[in-house]
Amino acid sequence: MKRINEYKKLFNIEKDIDLKELKSTYRDLVKEWHPDKFLAGDEKAIEAEVKSRQIIDGYHFLVSIAPETKAANMEAFNETIASPIIDWQHKGLVLELTFLDGDIYEFFGVDKDLFIKFYQSDKLTSFAKRNIVNTFI
Repeated sequence: MKRINEYKKLFNIEKDIDLKELKSTYRDLVKEWHPDKFLAGDEKAIEAEVKSRQIIDGYHFLVSIAPETKAANMEAFNETIASPIIDWQHKGLVLELTFLDGDIYEFFGVDKDLFIKFYQSDKLTSFAKRNIVNTFI
């Protein structure tokens, strides 16, 4: 959730993600922080390099969780979650699930208690479908 909030703050998004608005803000931020605008070795050039990477990462991340993107990919997502979970990793409040077809999805806001219940479950895929997949971003 921290990552989502940081990127939303960077792009000045208060509610739902609108792709047109996000793209416009992205272009403005890239123009403002493009490293080529600053002299090499300048302190601002170093800051611009870091900031531009953050802007690019944030844009791609926010596009991936936008409602329009999720709707467009729902069929493929439903096919993936029907396949067994073969690996998982929990870090902070992020649960990363790897499915048999090779697709990897991150779910944000999954606390430690729910993760423990998940990995102790006899049927990981069923548990994930009931308690994680449609509940968390």
